[in-house]
Amino acid sequence: MESSCAEASLFTFLAELGIKIQTYRHAPVFTVEEAKSIRVGNRGLLSGGHAKSLFVRDKKKRRALVMVDENRRVDLKALASKIELARLSFGSADSLKSMLGVVPGSVTPFALINARAPKDTNAPLVVALDKNLMAHPLLFFHPLHNAATTAITPVDLCVFIKACGYIPLEIDFTNTALSI
Repeated sequence: MESSCAEASLFTFLAELGIKIQTYRHAPVFTVEEAKSIRVGNRGLLSGGHAKSLFVRDKKKRRALVMVDENRRVDLKALASKIELARLSFGSADSLKSMLGVVPGSVTPFALINARAPKDTNAPLVVALDKNLMAHPLLFFHPLHNAATTAITPVDLCVFIKACGYIPLEIDFTNTALSI
């Protein structure tokens, strides 16, 4: 688990932006299937859009953080064309830790707090959001570690992403053959 200081800093930043969240504590989860299993007893509390967050890079070592509906299968070639990168592969654990400050199993858009882009510069990574995921009234992501899940509205998620210096791309995967 990441430090409680990191989570507290995230929550302070969100509060400073006027973003209200709700966080639910649970045993650490490492896969979508494990995350689904913790929701069985909390179905009403955790009703909304759940995502898998992908940290990918292309052949030129440009990086992207992509949030897709947890049930969506992703073809990296199709994804690459959607986000205008080429020949995607998953980023390494070392790259994930150095760029976003999280470890595999804890990838989250909230990690952008650790990779804030200075104004008037090119952002160090592409941030993409699944249009279908964003249609939910509430979205759920890990708060920098995988032993909790935090609810946020789609509008507030975009406010947060923009406050970190990124302009999120909203991607429609409806007519794309995706498979991961």
